[in-house]
Amino acid sequence: MRHFVLLGHEVPTEPDFSLDDLAGGAGRLDALCRSITASFVTSHGIREDVRTHLVVQDELTITFDGSDLRRLNPDERSTAALVRNALEHRDEAIGALPAEPSPGVELYRRGFEGTLEEVADEGTVVQLHEDGEAMVDAGGLENPVFVLSDHRDFTDDEERLLEGVVDQRLRLGPELLHADQAITVAHHYLDTGGYEQF
Repeated sequence: MRHFVLLGHEVPTEPDFSLDDLAGGAGRLDALCRSITASFVTSHGIREDVRTHLVVQDELTITFDGSDLRRLNPDERSTAALVRNALEHRDEAIGALPAEPSPGVELYRRGFEGTLEEVADEGTVVQLHEDGEAMVDAGGLENPVFVLSDHRDFTDDEERLLEGVVDQRLRLGPELLHADQAITVAHHYLDTGGYEQF
């Protein structure tokens, strides 16, 4: 299983945003939707061994599970519609019990810390960061849990939380990449056994 934890610092917690203004009025949800899509979509299908967690303003977490996910298409608008639909069901999430607005989508009332605690035991927690060790020199990426921020850097509080759970801090190459590109590169690295199997 591969996990991706995406921090959405400015994504609205209410579903009152327009699907026609994802870059402006929805807190750069366009970029996060590209990341969600990149984590799942292949040329003719969906990666079933992936779970992606979108942390919304450190209040809510929307989890997408590839083994059950439906209606995810390779475009920002349809992915944003899944996010908005999840937010429409937020009142159904009570305590530790999630709302389940559609197949493969759950909404939890927990922020970054709670999400990290939930996924930290699933495998190797990896912070993708420009100052990390080169991915090609890293080993032990069993069931990786990749943590990425949106267009903003990790806050000081987020960095402190990560220090307590991160197993490896890795960079993917010499150039800075958008989160969706980083997810694609990470998948490719793992799909090829560290660029050794093609």
